[in-house]
Amino acid sequence: MSSVGSCFPCGGSQLCKIFFKMCVVNNFELVHPSKIVVAETLFYFCFSQSDVIKKPQGQIEVNATSNISRGEGKQILQIVTGKHVYFLKADSPNLLDEWLRVLQCVLRMKAASPLFTQPDIRPGMKGLLIKVKHGYSKRVWCALIGKTLYYFRSQEDKFPLGQIKLWEARVEEVDRSRDSEDLSVCGRSLQGAHFTISIQPQEQGPTYLLIESRHEKDAWLYHLSVAAGAMVGKVGTEFEQQVGKLFQLDDSQIWRHPTLCFSKEALTSPLTTLPSQALQTEAVKLFKTCQLFINVAIDAPAIDYHVSLAQSALQVCLTHPELQNELFCQLIKQTRRRQPQQPGPLQGWQFLALCVGLFLPQHPFLWLLQAHLQRHGDSRSEVGKYAIYCQRSMERTQQKGERQSRPSRMEILSILLRNPYHHSLPFSVPVHFLNNTYQVVSFDASTTVDEFQSRLNQDLGMRKTGLSGFSLYTDDPTGRELEHCLQGTIKICDIISKWEQASKEQNTGKSENTRTVRLTYKNRLYFSPQARGESDRERVLLTYQTNESIVAGHFPVNKELALEMAALLAQVEFGDFERPFSAPGSAHTKSTQTLKQVLERFYPKHYRRSLSEEQLRQLLQRLAARWASLRGRSSSECVRIYLTVARKWPFFGAKLFEAEVSYYRQAGRVWLAVHEDGISVLEHNSMKPVVSHLYKNLLTFGGHKQDFMLVVSMNGTKDKPSEKQLFAMDASKVRSYFSSYHVNSLPKEQL
Repeated sequence: MSSVGSCFPCGGSQLCKIFFKMCVVNNFELVHPSKIVVAETLFYFCFSQSDVIKKPQGQIEVNATSNISRGEGKQILQIVTGKHVYFLKADSPNLLDEWLRVLQCVLRMKAASPLFTQPDIRPGMKGLLIKVKHGYSKRVWCALIGKTLYYFRSQEDKFPLGQIKLWEARVEEVDRSRDSEDLSVCGRSLQGAHFTISIQPQEQGPTYLLIESRHEKDAWLYHLSVAAGAMVGKVGTEFEQQVGKLFQLDDSQIWRHPTLCFSKEALTSPLTTLPSQALQTEAVKLFKTCQLFINVAIDAPAIDYHVSLAQSALQVCLTHPELQNELFCQLIKQTRRRQPQQPGPLQGWQFLALCVGLFLPQHPFLWLLQAHLQRHGDSRSEVGKYAIYCQRSMERTQQKGERQSRPSRMEILSILLRNPYHHSLPFSVPVHFLNNTYQVVSFDASTTVDEFQSRLNQDLGMRKTGLSGFSLYTDDPTGRELEHCLQGTIKICDIISKWEQASKEQNTGKSENTRTVRLTYKNRLYFSPQARGESDRERVLLTYQTNESIVAGHFPVNKELALEMAALLAQVEFGDFERPFSAPGSAHTKSTQTLKQVLERFYPKHYRRSLSEEQLRQLLQRLAARWASLRGRSSSECVRIYLTVARKWPFFGAKLFEAEVSYYRQAGRVWLAVHEDGISVLEHNSMKPVVSHLYKNLLTFGGHKQDFMLVVSMNGTKDKPSEKQLFAMDASKVRSYFSSYHVNSLPKEQL
């Protein structure tokens, strides 16, 4: 097998071959192609005649844009994925035919279902309906996506039973008093369905959708008509009909229609068609919230009121996505005046600026929003600046997808008080490092953790996260001593918002909580090859992270070595040691205080715990002597020496978890160390290894509450016999253990 545009890790030194087995996404079960239902990854393995390495050496991603065909030769399969072209040779022509059929079927299924290829897509309408065609009826789950109506067996299915192309189809309500022959044949199955919509694509027979409630029928009729391109002034509310006319004519006279312009009076009915009475009632309440936000002056006493109004309204729209179009229409209406020279209320534009960073409306309201922003985008006025800001934010939301959480207090205050239109990245937050420094990093409403870390690495002169092993962490909102590693695809604003909500829930009924999220950048994964190419900043931060482990007693050093390493860090932190020139006085006191600070920060706690005053004085003298001996050495040289010493421990960079165990020769407390080669059990006091398991010998693992179990093979082949090893540890550590194991056990070339 050979590859063009990609390279397999064995470099040709071993025989590489694709095992024609595929990975089921949910449980990673390897199955034969005749049993596969859906797959998106081909794993390949390197093997020799005597031994099979069962850990995959790499993978080939198969998606809807891939091209799979026969290559030149009877047994050659060609897979084109993006910039890579793979040529795979099968053992026989029959096997090639079988896999060609399976893979092409997978591609057809993935292309047919946008709910699978784009899991974050939001249907314009969805619901359980009765579909009737050719006299046969079936209750199906329908989802309108773009200009196509998909129908499924159930809401949980990802692959449709079929689809109806709506563009230029004829969509209309059917008078049930004159049922067609197709509807009459279905008879009893139509009981309870009081309304019918007919969809007739060009040169095809009609399909009927049977619907129980009038509100749901109106909503389906409107959205299906829009998708078919036949909505101009014919269906929907008065507001929607005016939008339809605008979409066709874009006439300034239509823009000045009272329905589309600012109103002091409250709404009595929604601006958009909604599928239930409950949503219609909620839409009217939403307009009242918008009016309060716009009309109440923003000042110090009222700022928390505006934060509460915005959060409650946007949370309703996140909970009920059907109301998102409605909210945008209300804000567009309330930020327009009948006279173009009169700008709409500034606070309405600020509310709109919050919305576009979370989610966007669907067609035709997305077009309406774009046209509205374009008509007001003028950098000479404050309203115009907000319109330009909304355009930028809308483009970012289109690129990165919608948000999961309502805006945090920080985000709302930045929009209301800090003129966000002056900055392409209007928000900022400090990121803390373990050497007691921090870096302020800017971001916008759509910035992901990956983008945030990339900007941080650029500012710090560090390598990208996959090479350095550094990741972003948050503290725990409950105040517990826990840290949470952040996934790269999550948006920073969502993280801040969820942290804020969790903190409020934890402090319900207490005085106002003033804590804010704390972001920390630290090493999550350490692999020895990472040492090549380390930047100076990475070495410094890794040194301070190692010091944290030493101080906490999670790193084996004797008292003498601990003192030497503390002196090295003192030289890094404070520079050359300055001895006092005279007997007791201010200079002597300052020197003693500095030495005590060094012991507090850089010397193991368990060695300091039981020191008498005389022993402490002697320890300070020895520390001063060692620190003084480093005079003239640069920080980078001290860091290099420190890491050289620390890396001599075989488990340097491992993640340690304290646990209880009862069956090793050291029953009681032990350390579980997750490192680049496997998992080791260490004695609690000496931290010497008791037993180690390579990842390839680990059969499975699992946890429940405070129990954690490893199942390992006894003969190193993943065949029986096996042994179950049970540990007890804090429940939060069990979850953290899973995370550390999953990432550390990946092949290094995939990181």
